[in-house]
Amino acid sequence: MAAQGGVLFQEKVSRLVSKQNGKPVLKPNRPLVLKDSVANRKPKKGEASCITEMSLLMACWKQNNFVDGLCSNEIHSFYTCVQKTQATKKNMSEQGDITGGRLSPKQATTLLRRFPNLQSEI
Repeated sequence: MAAQGGVLFQEKVSRLVSKQNGKPVLKPNRPLVLKDSVANRKPKKGEASCITEMSLLMACWKQNNFVDGLCSNEIHSFYTCVQKTQATKKNMSEQGDITGGRLSPKQATTLLRRFPNLQSEI
């Protein structure tokens, strides 16, 4: 089913680019071919973790004039949250460089060079 959609798309693009009806409808300024490399960008940082625990700790400190002994429960909950977050990040990094079902730019470039695209337009 997906292959049929790809064929239909290619036919539509070739019809738009062709000069059968006079001028082409679509006039690309670059060839309609994918490059064999990907821009080497760093992945975005994830969202901040343990924000609620940190805000509870800050509120407790503010109420108790920054005395650690009175906020031991909040400190303990914050540190346990940080340890859990670090453990999950470590496990995710050990599983591989594929993050969120996506390849890193280096892996994508390696695959594109191994299996190059057609060098002519559709």
